[in-house]
Amino acid sequence: MELRWTSKALSDLARLYDFLVSVNKPAAARTAQALAAAPASLLVNPRIGEKLDEFDPREVRRILDGKYEIRYEIQESTIYVLRLWHTREDR
Repeated sequence: MELRWTSKALSDLARLYDFLVSVNKPAAARTAQALAAAPASLLVNPRIGEKLDEFDPREVRRILDGKYEIRYEIQESTIYVLRLWHTREDR
């Protein structure tokens, strides 16, 4: 399996960092690093996340890392990180 980030997911990560950095720079860095590392666990068990049926026939799933939701899609031997956000955001 291979892990790839979409441009939207990378934008989400940067947006979350920018939001947090004004309040607490070290916490912003720790959060961004943890969120960037979290999807690596999917390489071992890609179907651990909850399947989101509204995206059928695509295999879109989600995992939670603390209070952050990470959505990803499995396509053949590639896992695409699609989006991520704080669960308190209005999504």
